[in-house]
Amino acid sequence: MANRTWFITGTSRGFGREWAQAALERGDSVVGTARDPGTLQELAALHPQSFVAMALDVTDRDAVFRTVEQANRHFGGLDIVVNNAGYGQFGMIEELSEQDVRDQLETNLMGALWVTQAALPHLRARGAGHIVQVSSIGGITAFQGVGVYHASKWALEGFSQALAQEVRDFGINVTLIEPGGFSTDWGGSSARRAPRLEAYAPVHAQSDARRARNVPGDPVASAQALMRVVDAPVPPLRCFFGAHVLALAEADYASRLETWREWQPVAELAQGA
Repeated sequence: MANRTWFITGTSRGFGREWAQAALERGDSVVGTARDPGTLQELAALHPQSFVAMALDVTDRDAVFRTVEQANRHFGGLDIVVNNAGYGQFGMIEELSEQDVRDQLETNLMGALWVTQAALPHLRARGAGHIVQVSSIGGITAFQGVGVYHASKWALEGFSQALAQEVRDFGINVTLIEPGGFSTDWGGSSARRAPRLEAYAPVHAQSDARRARNVPGDPVASAQALMRVVDAPVPPLRCFFGAHVLALAEADYASRLETWREWQPVAELAQGA
């Protein structure tokens, strides 16, 4: 397969770092962004001809458009755009401040939207391309304690499914990567935590215990999986990353279908049937 050019946000660590390194090692070119491009010096030193580090805060729409334009000019086009920048906001819904909510949506949702909008004219002009949105199992199901994170990922899922239909005829593919738990520091230093209310102490205990039982996946191994996705002749709209994620989704959707069917008479009543 011919070498391709990637644009990856959130490349300083985690998935973004591993995926950039894997792409470079197979001979592709990568523009990697981070709030602090100094965190990307090692990649730049190892791959001086094929890797370019750019400073970017994805919440700044004007900066996003300038950076994508610069990346497109530098390598003469973009092939794969990966919206990976994001973080986890912990806190029960009642515990979250207005700023907590706005910051989470600005980064996880609006940042991905701005990068997508900035990249689309370039991909349309080429008549090809692949937009990879890093969602989560939390983009299709939900757990206590991370409600606004779920809100950001459910919204990402919605606009990306619509986007896939809008750009298919331009030769552009869209894939939502939906990982389970991985050792990416998502719940570590990159996470933000709202002050806990005493009233929710039992719920926090349940949430903490559930996360403690998780066996995280390996971000290094995830790179091989991503390459399989982007190399596919017909890439999927959605792809889980993690061995146990499918079981969570199947249980959730089975429960939804059961409830919808049980209450179908009410649905029909609402229509006047």
